[in-house]
Amino acid sequence: MLVDRPAQIMALIRDGQVLDIGAVSPVQAVGRVFPSRTQLILGFAAIYLIWGSTYLGIRYAVETIPPFLMMGIRHLTAGFVVFAYARMKGTPAPKFRHWGWAVGAGVLLFLGGHGILAWAEQKVPSGLAALLCATLPLWTVMLARVDGTERRLGLKAWSGILLGFGGVALLIGPDALGQRLDLLAAGGVLLSALLWAVGTGYTRRAELPSSRILSAAMQMICGGVLLVLVGLAAGEGSQIHLHSLTLLSVLSLAYLIVFGSIVAFTVYTWLVPVSSPSMLSTYAYVNPVIAVLLGWAVAHEVLGLRTILATVVIVGGVILVGTPRKQATSADKRRRIQFRRTAEMSAD
Repeated sequence: MLVDRPAQIMALIRDGQVLDIGAVSPVQAVGRVFPSRTQLILGFAAIYLIWGSTYLGIRYAVETIPPFLMMGIRHLTAGFVVFAYARMKGTPAPKFRHWGWAVGAGVLLFLGGHGILAWAEQKVPSGLAALLCATLPLWTVMLARVDGTERRLGLKAWSGILLGFGGVALLIGPDALGQRLDLLAAGGVLLSALLWAVGTGYTRRAELPSSRILSAAMQMICGGVLLVLVGLAAGEGSQIHLHSLTLLSVLSLAYLIVFGSIVAFTVYTWLVPVSSPSMLSTYAYVNPVIAVLLGWAVAHEVLGLRTILATVVIVGGVILVGTPRKQATSADKRRRIQFRRTAEMSAD
């Protein structure tokens, strides 16, 4: 509780940092900057657009580069670049225990989330994999309700989640469901979505450096090392032949490193503690739409009426999922007023 520290409370109020009583410790509160609406919009736009475009990038990259090693090289390279940048800017070096927490994040988010998905997509059509990955918001919200990080969801929020899932199903269509399904691989896709949701919740509580840039770099380094080790253990090293690598695959890998990992994942890491779990998970709805639109514009894939309708449904679901944040505004204002009154009483 902050009420026993009146001087610190008044200093935070003068700095414009109004916090819920008991929600944030004094150490966490000092120097904390709350993002503006514009910053949040730009952050979500980045993960929507960039991660949506990585579907096409991965498609081209894995044409001549094995999936586990490709993902490992992508995240390992990006992690080292971001880590070096953070240290050059004067960010303090992480403690040894921070690396232990980062390994956990690497296991869940990258080896589990990306590695299992890459393995599964060898046996499951990419469209069906995208549909199965759309369960991520459901996993995220259910886990958030269990651990208490998400407020009680109303009818609009649940309707938005289901509407978004239905939009992705409409986007994929019944054709994918008519194919013979590898249940083990399909289960792997579902498991990858679950592990990414678990990993997101894990990073909220992990003892990582206060610098979100350094934290993102450490998670990418650990995940990249694990992916490379698994790729080598699976024999992917013998599948790489320099003379067979195409320029398109190499350029696609470079795009995934710079934008998909360095930019997008760093932004995602920044968004984790400043947005609700349900809103954060909406990229799982939007990314398939971006991927389809890019496929139509760049790879000349067919864009039909079903895709357009699915886009409208998915965007509608995103708007509904974001509603709880707006509905909570009045309650937040009441808590802030109560906080100010308590602070003034304590200062007296």
